[in-house]
Amino acid sequence: MFKRSSDSVLNQPSYTNYWVSRILSNTCFQMLSVAIGWQMYALTHSAFSLGFVGLAQFLPMVVLTLVVGHVADRFDRRVITLLCLIVEAMIAACLFAETFVGALERFQILLFAAGLGACRAFEGPASSALLPQIVRQDLVQQAVAWTTSGGQAAQILGPSLGGVLYSLGPNYVYSTVTVALVVASILNGFIRVEKTIRVHKRVSMQSLFEGLVFVYRHKVILGTISLDLFAVLLGGATALLPIFAQDILHTGAWGLGLMRSAPAVGALLMSIVFAYYPLKKAVGMTLFGALAVFGLATMLFAVSTHLVVSLIALFLVGASDVVSVVIRSSLVQLQTPDEMRGRVNAVNSLFIGTSNQLGEFESGMVAGFIGAVPAALIGGFGTLVVAGIWMYLFPSIRRIRSLSEA
Repeated sequence: MFKRSSDSVLNQPSYTNYWVSRILSNTCFQMLSVAIGWQMYALTHSAFSLGFVGLAQFLPMVVLTLVVGHVADRFDRRVITLLCLIVEAMIAACLFAETFVGALERFQILLFAAGLGACRAFEGPASSALLPQIVRQDLVQQAVAWTTSGGQAAQILGPSLGGVLYSLGPNYVYSTVTVALVVASILNGFIRVEKTIRVHKRVSMQSLFEGLVFVYRHKVILGTISLDLFAVLLGGATALLPIFAQDILHTGAWGLGLMRSAPAVGALLMSIVFAYYPLKKAVGMTLFGALAVFGLATMLFAVSTHLVVSLIALFLVGASDVVSVVIRSSLVQLQTPDEMRGRVNAVNSLFIGTSNQLGEFESGMVAGFIGAVPAALIGGFGTLVVAGIWMYLFPSIRRIRSLSEA
């Protein structure tokens, strides 16, 4: 099923520049999110203000979905990504300046958070759609795996590095992020594409909605994107980690930190395995098998009363999730024409972002009514049910044997 790849995508300079730039960008976003949140709470001591920070970052992705995808398909994706990185660096520099002079207020933080969210809304689809332009088709899965591993590393490194630097002062975070984003911008400028995409269609309502129409008409893409939406929506037990740490495992803050890290560590290690040993056979069934492991691991976590068992379960949650992420992302990239990738990736980003946000909300609401353990159990079982239903509704996914076939 797995076979060692003799040709590494990291040997291609353009992809290496892309990969390092993505790691720096994602790490900086995590660092900024930590710093902005802490500074907002330090200024206002209001949980509602923290909620508005998250909302300010999330809303642009929803509002701009159709626009950002269209922009990514009509203009040079390298230039779009570069402009986003530059604007993000300017936002970090403004946060530094406002903090330095003591003029930073609640409204300004929300404005900067919204600007950061808007940049990420444009940057995500453009950078995702750029990937197949800089690597050969046979290396797409490996490139997706390495990109995923970089994203997981950023999720582990970013919050912790942001927290450490913030303990020295918020401007240590903002200055570091500014410099790192400038470096990411320079690396992005050295990316060279294998092929250039030109879209000559006039902008219209039809062209804006073509991404949604394309996803709806292509069952493999519709199935993979919606599978992520419902599986993550039901399996969002990680939102309940503080409850499990305090009331069930009795570990305190240190145990909560370990539990938050366990899924990311599992995902990072599995993505590295995928990078060196790309999946060659039974792609469709492996996707559904990974979702089954995700659901079972979530259920194991729900019933565990020992920290070690819980950490193992969360490790499996992260590892199995990244298997499905790599397969789904590869399928979406390979099944989508070059001139449509921006709009389709914008729809995909919306589904992923929505599933993460709503999944945490759903888990919290269910846990509030019936308790954390039953909520996590139901979520894990729901993931198994969704996997079974999608195997029936989308047999074309189940029958995919290899990504080259896709």
